Amino acid sequence: MLLSACSPISKTTQTAPSDFPPDWHIKDSGPQTPVDVAHIPDAVPRHEVRTKAGNKSPYTVLGKSYRVLPDSRGFVQEGEASWYGNKFHGRRTSNGEVYSMYGMTAAHKTLPIPSYVRVTNLENGRQVVVRVNDRGPFHGGRIIDLTYAAASKLGYLNKGTARVRVETVEPAGAQTGASVAVSYPVAPSAGVQQALVATAQSTSVVESAATVKAPAPRHSAGYELPTNTFLQAGAFSTSTAAEKLRQRIARLTALPVTVTQTKSSPLYRVRVGPIADNLMLMDLRSVLERHQLPSPHLVYD
Repeated sequence: MLLSACSPISKTTQTAPSDFPPDWHIKDSGPQTPVDVAHIPDAVPRHEVRTKAGNKSPYTVLGKSYRVLPDSRGFVQEGEASWYGNKFHGRRTSNGEVYSMYGMTAAHKTLPIPSYVRVTNLENGRQVVVRVNDRGPFHGGRIIDLTYAAASKLGYLNKGTARVRVETVEPAGAQTGASVAVSYPVAPSAGVQQALVATAQSTSVVESAATVKAPAPRHSAGYELPTNTFLQAGAFSTSTAAEKLRQRIARLTALPVTVTQTKSSPLYRVRVGPIADNLMLMDLRSVLERHQLPSPHLVYD
């Protein structure tokens, strides 16, 4: 278990239980040479079996008890996000995975592990999708701890904290109890990490504000979403109800609006997409909200 919570490039926590690292009180930080993480992809939601690791409930930290939610679907929370980095890099997360500050992961006190969430920086509108594989932050009123990479993409690395919205994101066709085991990387590939290190080491003179350069993102004001990203606007037991919503949404957007059904479920799902990037996604959400349509959630086919 990590006691995480980073603030302006460093942090110091008050107290910690005996099973925390002996250097828990030492200030945390990012890499010695700041890294441009624009090329690191967001987490892609997948079906995964929930294991006991990281999901003990209730559990107690610093004298306070927490209960892990039985289901992450429909979860929405707003509050303060922080980040954790170099001090915990290479150590074990609450579910036994190896923490990487270059991964797109997060720590949350009560969401089931693993869960996938979209985190929106309410101060600038930037969004990332991360995989929850750790517990925390156990500091003040903060609701989520992101990696160095995720915090950097959201634009609050130097500030240390930001006001965010956290929303769960489900894989396409997600059904309770229908998960299958998968292997999911918690960090960029070895080649990416080696490239980051090699680039940093080859920089002979580094000014305080210098960053390691990486390929520029393809969108100057946004980022691409994973292939086959859809907004699911509703799920119905009858095709008639689904078709009614499909027609209503189709009048509001030029994107394809379809009704789908899977063999594993009798429900008729209304989906919009595929959606290419986060700017298109934000525009679509705004249109649906303006017309008081059901709150949609992201799915990936």
